[in-house]
Amino acid sequence: MLDFAIFAITFLLALVGAVLYLYPVTASSALRDSGHRPNGNLPDIVNSGSLHEFLVNLHERYGPVVSFWFGSRLVVSLGTVDVLKQHINPNKTLDPFETMLKSLLRYQSGGGSASENHMRKKLYENGVTNSLQSNFALLLKLSEELLDKWLSYPEHQHVPLSQHMLGFAMKSVTQMVMGSTFEDDQEVIRFQKNHGTVWSEIGKGYLDGSLDKSTTRKKQYEDALMQLESILKKIIKERKGRNFGQHIFVDSLVQGNLNDEQIIEDSMIFSLAGCIITAKLCTWAICFLTTCEEVQKKLYEEINQVLGNGPVTPEKIEQLRYCRHVLCETVRTAKLTPVSAQLQDIEGKIDQFIIPRETLVLYALGVVLQDPNVWPSPYKFDPDRFDDELARKTFSSLGFSGTQECPELRFAYMVTTVLLSVLVKRLHLLSVEGQVIETKYELVTSSREEAWITVSKRD
Repeated sequence: MLDFAIFAITFLLALVGAVLYLYPVTASSALRDSGHRPNGNLPDIVNSGSLHEFLVNLHERYGPVVSFWFGSRLVVSLGTVDVLKQHINPNKTLDPFETMLKSLLRYQSGGGSASENHMRKKLYENGVTNSLQSNFALLLKLSEELLDKWLSYPEHQHVPLSQHMLGFAMKSVTQMVMGSTFEDDQEVIRFQKNHGTVWSEIGKGYLDGSLDKSTTRKKQYEDALMQLESILKKIIKERKGRNFGQHIFVDSLVQGNLNDEQIIEDSMIFSLAGCIITAKLCTWAICFLTTCEEVQKKLYEEINQVLGNGPVTPEKIEQLRYCRHVLCETVRTAKLTPVSAQLQDIEGKIDQFIIPRETLVLYALGVVLQDPNVWPSPYKFDPDRFDDELARKTFSSLGFSGTQECPELRFAYMVTTVLLSVLVKRLHLLSVEGQVIETKYELVTSSREEAWITVSKRD
């Protein structure tokens, strides 16, 4: 079965409805393709295991700018920093990650003018910023609750890391997006169940047509989506025209005079993406720390130096420079979001290749993040590489930090920093001997099976 990212391409291509093609400037610059098989390169993608792994092989064979056939459609993929810099437009108001999710959910309210889209983007970003500022104490409380839980375990007990990180992310996101209703664990569990159904089906059910063929599954998906939207509608109604002590994400959208449909869509996107990106960033960061004793030791020393005997605060977060490098290196090494996409707005040129308007252009981020020409020893987990200003600038230009990072990732960086500052200060994070963690490349990269760790108290 193809992965979530592949279905996103299918859906975006369906929106275009035009024959896609690539004009080489000279005959010698023509890109290789698969010929005219009815399914194009779809069997090759399946055999590779994922779209990301297919793109790795394609770029290794044919270079930084490649094309392939997705069914009867021609798609272009960019696989080096240099060609990506030629294509990425820092002034774009539509984030490719959010745009892809809205397309998958078949949301339609994003087609406003450039000024309207810019205003809506700013409201979304401000909503993330304000909810983080207003709910920092909540993040600290949830992190300390998880610490207490882990401290209560006998030494050498195996901890299901992925499961715990998803639960932690769900609690954080639901309370910061939708408020105190989700202080009730049963409400979080119900939300998590519906969230899981929706996230799973938009990645597989529409892709292989099985959702439409299964009345039961389709009803479960539609019911889950309806329940999530119903919760949001209720909260929007409650928050309108009233003041609450806790500022949540929805409040920023309500106060920005968006209509209910836009508020529901943006809140849904942030709830879906924010939960998954946060959970996976927390999971991968801890996984890498368990296998890199020196990195964990250096992080512990920084946390002790910056925090002393006090708790983490928003001001002290800025001083945890090495912690930020750990998270950046986690995103890079895990290839947290390996593929992104943009539709070509106007005809453009990449190196010697002309890309026509309305061509789907993939950003092979997973390829770029492990390019040995950019990242020495690319498969090594080495946060110190971000001491180099050029590495930081390159990472920022790809949209993983700085002004171009997506709001969901910015949220995840803050949440994971708070969690690590709490856990690493009191616990040794240890790997389970003999465990091999296999990677599953989807829209957000995860482990194929549960990732297990153990913990022990620091002296």
